[in-house]
This record gives sequence, C-alpha cells and structure tokens, in this order.
Amino acid sequence: MVHYGTMPELPEVESIRRQLDAVLVGRRLVDLTSSWPKTLVARGTTLTAAHGLAIDGVDRRGKVLILGLDGHLALLVHLRMTGQLLLDETGELEGPKTRCVITMDRGALVFNDQRKFGRLVLLPASLVAEDPLLARMGPEPLETSFSAQILSDHLRRHRSISVKAALLDQSTVAGIGNIYADEILFASEVNPARRCDQLKRRDIERLATAIVAVLSRAINAGGSTMRDYRDANGAQGNYLEEAAVFARTGQPCRRCSASIIKVRVAGRGTHLCPSCQSR
Repeated sequence: MVHYGTMPELPEVESIRRQLDAVLVGRRLVDLTSSWPKTLVARGTTLTAAHGLAIDGVDRRGKVLILGLDGHLALLVHLRMTGQLLLDETGELEGPKTRCVITMDRGALVFNDQRKFGRLVLLPASLVAEDPLLARMGPEPLETSFSAQILSDHLRRHRSISVKAALLDQSTVAGIGNIYADEILFASEVNPARRCDQLKRRDIERLATAIVAVLSRAINAGGSTMRDYRDANGAQGNYLEEAAVFARTGQPCRRCSASIIKVRVAGRGTHLCPSCQSR
C-alpha cells in the first residue's frame, strides 16, 4: 500500500474518545511525565496540579481529545501526524517512540509519536474554548444542531475558494481532513475544485447529509489507518476497505465503474470520480 501523510481526523479521534470514556471515568491521575519537552505543556496551571484529580469524562472537539479532570482542569490531546494514545493496563507499552506517559491509579495512557508533532496541553477547564487549537473551530458535524443551513452559513465565508479547501478549513466544519473530504464530496456528487459561490442549495443539502453519513460510517469502522493510526487498544481502523474514492486511484468507481483519478486541489492530493463528480 502507498503511504499517505495524513493526520487522524474526526472518526479516528472519536473512536478513541468512545473507548477511553467507557473505561477511564473515575480513575485518578498519579503523574504526568514527558521525554520530549514540547510534547507536554501546562498553561495557566502546573503539571503537578493534576496529581490526584479524577477523570470525569473524555470529550472531543474536532480532532482534539479533551480529558476532563474533576471539573477543574482539562488535558487536551492533539495527535497530529503520528500520535498514538494507547491504554496501557499492563505497563508494557512504553517504547522508543513514547513521548509522554499519563500514570493513573489503575493503568496508564501512553502517548507515542514518531515525528514529535503531537501536543498534550494541561489547562484550566474554563480556558478550553479559548485554546488556540480550538478557538477557530467551526460546528461539530455530529451534533443534532448541525444542518444544511449552518453549513451554508460557514461556506459563505469562503466564497472564492474551492469546496475542498473550505472543508479542510477547520473553521468551516470541525474535524474533516483530506480522507473524509474526498469521501464526502464523492457521496454528494460535488467536484472538489468547484468554488463555494458556485454551489446550489441542493449541493449544500447533499454535502450536509454526506458529512454526517460518511463520518458516522467511518466511526463504525474504527476510522482509517494509512500507516500510524491506532485506536486506544492498539487496533487499526478499517474504513479504507470500504472507501469510495480515497487511495483508489485507477480502480473502478463503486457507483458507475469509471476509473477513479487523483488530482491536486487546494494543495492536496484529491481522489474523485470524473464521471460522478463532473463539473
């Protein structure tokens, strides 16, 4: 398989969130340690302030995990390109790629990151929404309030750029990256290079429906693994086995049998069906 450089997107992070939220609530933090100085930082507090606090929930905003600590502090986890947040119940998962260990009264969370781009940020819970990673994020596509009208309002801010570029902008919709942008655009039969101001109302309605459907299917499949992504239990995601266009260059379209092509849109490799997504 060809290796693509892509960071975990909403389905991958949501898969981890669900796994951790089911088992971590009530466990107390004993220690936070890091072997790489930029991986773990504290803002508006100190790392030792988290010692003894209980995890009261695991949330997500876009591609960022949020561990709540006694309603007082929060630990943001951004996997970036190669980050892995693994649940270690045996104390045997630390290795040469381990950058941070969150020791709990039962087990630990091990953060592996080959390229060292991932970040863990401890900060007061009241400051989470103001964090630079989160402040610009658009609507959450899996919330019941998400709608075609909300999507239209956010796309209107990007009238002169391609719809692919708009979907990759986290201020449009939180959590969508290159894999699922391609899948969403195929599902909605919209050409990725089309400008946002060329979209009709029916296009936006199809896009909104496809966003929810594609992301939900990907979560059910455990996300996508191209190379580095693993869920909290160390398993790979299976979505790419059923992907419609992404990483399927030259293969027949699952809808019309035309050959999937790969072009460059918004500076990113972009997969599409030239028949289903014709201009």
